[in-house]
Amino acid sequence: MSEHVTDLLVIGAGPGGYVAAIRAAQLGMKVVVVDKRPMPGGTCLNVGCIPSKALLHSSHKYVEAKNHLENHGVDVERVRLNLKNMLGRKDNVVDELTRGIGFLFIKNGVTFIHGTAHIKSQGKIQVTTAAGDLQEWEARHTLIATGSESFVPDGFEIDEERIISSTGALTLPKVPKHLVVVGAGYIGLELGSIWSRLGAGVTVVEYLDHPLPTLDREMAVSLQKFLSDQGLIFRFGHRVSKIIKRDNEVVLHLHPSHLKTLEEPEIMTCDVVLLSMGRRPYTHGLGLANVGIMVDEKGFIPVKSPTYETACPGVYAIGDVIPGPMLAHKAEEEGIAVAERIAGKAGHVNYGVIPAVVYTSPEVAMVGKTEEELKAEKISYKVGKFPFLANSRAKAVSNTSGFVKVLSDERTDRILGVHIIGEMAGTMIAEAAFAMEMGASAEDIARTCHAHPTHSEALKEAAMAAYGKPIHMWKPDGSP
Repeated sequence: MSEHVTDLLVIGAGPGGYVAAIRAAQLGMKVVVVDKRPMPGGTCLNVGCIPSKALLHSSHKYVEAKNHLENHGVDVERVRLNLKNMLGRKDNVVDELTRGIGFLFIKNGVTFIHGTAHIKSQGKIQVTTAAGDLQEWEARHTLIATGSESFVPDGFEIDEERIISSTGALTLPKVPKHLVVVGAGYIGLELGSIWSRLGAGVTVVEYLDHPLPTLDREMAVSLQKFLSDQGLIFRFGHRVSKIIKRDNEVVLHLHPSHLKTLEEPEIMTCDVVLLSMGRRPYTHGLGLANVGIMVDEKGFIPVKSPTYETACPGVYAIGDVIPGPMLAHKAEEEGIAVAERIAGKAGHVNYGVIPAVVYTSPEVAMVGKTEEELKAEKISYKVGKFPFLANSRAKAVSNTSGFVKVLSDERTDRILGVHIIGEMAGTMIAEAAFAMEMGASAEDIARTCHAHPTHSEALKEAAMAAYGKPIHMWKPDGSP
């Protein structure tokens, strides 16, 4: 068994881990990264964010060519789906990006090991390479960035063929006739949208009475309406108690959520079931107990703020394994912060300004507080809205769905939250996040010159509506 020494050993090469590794190397540390996958990037890049967005974009182009190009004066005959090529493009995108991270590791002097890591004692880590070799590492600092995995309730079994997780939903060899998505969170809705666009009938079964519980309720309701218009069917207030595979179908037993005792189930059949009921921290086999690290009741590793140090000195954790939103960009920010903290700098993350995006069509993006949160906290606020129906660029590109909502403090006008549903929501939210990071008021955005014609002008006008009156809108309810 060979012995090695390093300044920082990172367990996990996802967005949090690989960013932390590169930043630490930039700050002069010797860094080693261990990951069970042969290529870096973690769940996000390999089987999560990136491949799903590639398929979302491809499926959007398919629908556009099939149904909408004629409106732009482009006649297309016999539009056909080539699913094999579409999946192949998705794989190529993933391959190019994972190789890019590998190149960044080399450029910054980061050592990448394909294998698993087990913490034996403080500063002592045993690494088992994919080839089966055992290595003993002595690390001045250890960072746990192992991410999360799909949550599968007891009694359900994933086969990634007919009962699938988000991973299997990215590789289906053919379009199912009927796909049932269990869970109306952002992952389930994004993946359901993909297969709906490609021709599947999609039914979404949700325990709650509404989708996307972390979103501003007005945004969630609006998105549900848009997705329903696209053909998705929603069954709210229901839970699935049993899933049975038969020769040519999958059978689900449904029950109303509010009933504590199970009565005669409602039977629903389909080709494929996607279980999308959230994710849980991945901490298997890390040896946490060996160094006195205990997870909480939800499986998260508690850390100290703002250092990200665990109960064991010199061992840190970031990303999906610690409490907070399970978002790749949140993990990246934590990765930079923890590397800088270890190097003696003042790295930090402002958790009040972490944007979130649902990449459906239309997209939904948010940053800051929702109206529901402001009401619960008894904060007096103002609301400014502006519809894309009155936005010149949205009109020019024939996609006027959605609106922008700005929430500002009633007394100070400081921006408390921004919520956008529309074609460019995921890109537009960056301006709102920056404004909030700088402590801007609604008037600050409203008095900032925005290029014309752009979708971002809708944010400017919504900000104008929050502190005064917009220019291109004349009805109090926010309609043009």
